[in-house]
Amino acid sequence: MKWRSMILVCATSSLAVAAVLVAQFRNGPPWRHPVVSSQSFHVGGAVIQVDFGPGALDLAHDQVMQWVRNSASSVATYYGRFPVTNDRVLIEPADGRDILRGTTWGGVDGLQGFTRIVLGKQTTQQDLDEDWEMTHEFTHTAFPSMDDDHSWIEEGLATYIEPIARVQRGFLRPEKIWADMMHDMPKGDPESSDRGLDNTHTWGRTYWGGAQFCLQADVMIRQQTQNRKGLQDALRAIVNAGGTIDKDWPLRKALEVGDSATGTHVLVQLYDAMRDAPKPVDLTVLWKQLGVIRDGDGVRFDDHALLAAVRQAITRTPATGVVLPKP
Repeated sequence: MKWRSMILVCATSSLAVAAVLVAQFRNGPPWRHPVVSSQSFHVGGAVIQVDFGPGALDLAHDQVMQWVRNSASSVATYYGRFPVTNDRVLIEPADGRDILRGTTWGGVDGLQGFTRIVLGKQTTQQDLDEDWEMTHEFTHTAFPSMDDDHSWIEEGLATYIEPIARVQRGFLRPEKIWADMMHDMPKGDPESSDRGLDNTHTWGRTYWGGAQFCLQADVMIRQQTQNRKGLQDALRAIVNAGGTIDKDWPLRKALEVGDSATGTHVLVQLYDAMRDAPKPVDLTVLWKQLGVIRDGDGVRFDDHALLAAVRQAITRTPATGVVLPKP
């Protein structure tokens, strides 16, 4: 969750999230919270410092470090490098199990990126192996900070890219993420009161409406470029132009940079179509075109479908290869 997005959800969703917001700063800003041990590693041109706050975990720190390294490697593989050159993760143990909360900030305390993870003390290795949130948080470093009306692009990108990055890195199978998309993408459908992505700040439209935008953009770019380029190329170009979490950019500037890299106008035109009016996505037709067919609790693929090659290209490990972490 991006910090600004957290404010947005707090204002429009629930008192429970408001309580989380207050708790974030109860003991001062999270980047000033106490630290009892630190480690660091290199990945894709970045140095990532991992700090552990007070409190014991059932897991060894080495297990937690491997989870962070795997997530960073997934994001670096998707972008060809890690989006920022200096990043810090603070792991704070808390009662409970699993990854309880993650929030990412940009441009704080001399850091391009900073992520606070509240990790349950009883978290297991299986919980870490199945986790999506650490990769989601790292993905937030790869896009400029937006104003509140555009939080959907920040959360939508992280929601869409996270599973794809883990497939490209080799941690998930394509069948798993397409089944999840088929299940979850409808959560982003506009309701009767919808006024477009810029003006409808519900949880579903912020996260999954944003993800629908990304999926459509990826498919449309690939259609218009005969599958030579995709959303991944646009997003890499934005990062290479300096569009990272520590920078404040207008959304249209970021989209224009991305479009220039693909030689299309997909991002700007799709934004203009979706920003202030509901624009439902016919997911049933899209799944058929991509060759994603529901099969029990999962999916099977039709590799003869119209856009089967597009589906395959979206999750293929990029030509730049897997980016591995180093000590």
